[in-house]
Amino acid sequence: MKENNRYKLGLGAAVVALLGLWAVAVYAEYPGALVEGQSRYYMTIWSLLPPMIAIVLALLTKEVYSSLFIGIIVGGMLYSNFNFEGMLTHVFNQGIVASIADPYNVGILVFLVILGIMVILMNKAGGSAAFGRWASEHIRSRAGAQIATIALGVLIFIDDYFNCLTVGSVMRPVCDKSKISRAKLAYLIDATAAPVCIIAPVSSWAAAVSSYVEDGNGLYLFIRAIPFNFYALLTIVMMIFLSVTGMDYGPMARHEKNAKEKGDVFSGVKDMASELSENSNPKGKVIDLVFPIAVLIISCIIGMIYSGGFFSGESFVDAFSNSDASVGLMLGSAVTLIITCIYLLMRRVLNFKQVTESIPEGFKSMVPAILILTFAWSLKAMTDSLGAKQFVEEVVRNSAGGFQSFLPAIVFFIAVGLSFSTGTSWGTFGILIPITLGVFPLTDPLGVVCVSACMAGAVCGDHCSPISDTTIMASAGAQCDHVTHVSTQLPYALTVAAVSFVSYLIAGFLPNAVLVLPIATVLMIGTLLGINFALNKK
Repeated sequence: MKENNRYKLGLGAAVVALLGLWAVAVYAEYPGALVEGQSRYYMTIWSLLPPMIAIVLALLTKEVYSSLFIGIIVGGMLYSNFNFEGMLTHVFNQGIVASIADPYNVGILVFLVILGIMVILMNKAGGSAAFGRWASEHIRSRAGAQIATIALGVLIFIDDYFNCLTVGSVMRPVCDKSKISRAKLAYLIDATAAPVCIIAPVSSWAAAVSSYVEDGNGLYLFIRAIPFNFYALLTIVMMIFLSVTGMDYGPMARHEKNAKEKGDVFSGVKDMASELSENSNPKGKVIDLVFPIAVLIISCIIGMIYSGGFFSGESFVDAFSNSDASVGLMLGSAVTLIITCIYLLMRRVLNFKQVTESIPEGFKSMVPAILILTFAWSLKAMTDSLGAKQFVEEVVRNSAGGFQSFLPAIVFFIAVGLSFSTGTSWGTFGILIPITLGVFPLTDPLGVVCVSACMAGAVCGDHCSPISDTTIMASAGAQCDHVTHVSTQLPYALTVAAVSFVSYLIAGFLPNAVLVLPIATVLMIGTLLGINFALNKK
């Protein structure tokens, strides 16, 4: 009921905003001559209204699809000077259709669809279950089981959905045998999903982020931003620290104590899915998990350096930096899909019918991601047509020069709030990254820090949010009660978020990863040691 009221409130706010805009358009006079065919709101503060409306609606309704679409409509109205026919034409022809028809964007969509098919194929093959059986025989300590879970999560960096599905099914029997609570397993799964994907150049997340950057420089910017992605990197540091030291705090400590002392990995709260038996493929072997992932990584890297001119004489580094992520990932994933299908058929792990059935299943699994990307691209097209980047850049550089050093921390904070409220990182990328790039050129080190802060904040909010797909899938992968997972994970995520915020304050004044990243790491370890000291003192 509360969600319904919040949604109605958001829609009401949108209607009021649109009526206000219409009144302004009717009664306000434009101070100056209009260039023929140009919006009267071009390079004015009104150009920021579409993304701002999308942000406010997302915060009020916690629903990203309609929020992005309403932002697109507002952008079309402003561009057409509130002409209905012009608005429709701009929104659909120059917005949605143009975004989908863009060759770069099409390549990204093809990669996502193929990735979805690959996930379905590898799950049906039973390789993950086979790996789980092998690991349970070779891993005997609690620390070893947790480190193995982290290592597998880092290994499967292609996509967060694939990560949650695979790591959960593989490591459940291993962690149960080592008396690790399901709440801790769910945290390790969640913390190696989006935080790992956002620092992996060969991933669906890298492709999504790259698509918001013009002139094919998206992958280059993504790679430069990795050392500044403090939340993702410090989350890995924290997981390793907790696993090695055996330290836990907050609600997680009670669950771990029950698991170690009583063997109760659920702490009395079982998820419904935990009662269900799994139908794993008895023919599956460990190689059925490792081989497709290895081929996908190698093929995508080859595809990227091919698009960057490696086979035409460019060096590996230059070719990778100049690569077209859309072309490289599309070609690499297509080759991998063909090789994987042939491999599974030759191994007789799956028959031809099962392989073909995986195609529509994989496509359907990626529809939400495709829809978010399409709307985000379209919103970006609206703001670009209104000159939002030029307006923001001019305002910030002319009147807020001394304020720029605080922008990374501010962007991180805004991204956390937006992603937490909507439960999606990709929608947050689509709203904030174009605005950030409007302030700084790609060559500005502070711009790289701000883009990284946007990505880190989006992942942090997504990690904490109970309505996030990744959080929900991590609960399902560990077969842990969802409320239990959210409540036990939140103190850990907020600890890393606090250290990351301080790190971005430092990076705003010292945009050098070689200096700031070690400082951030020391701050993270020092914070954990301080918490451990406080716990032991009690």
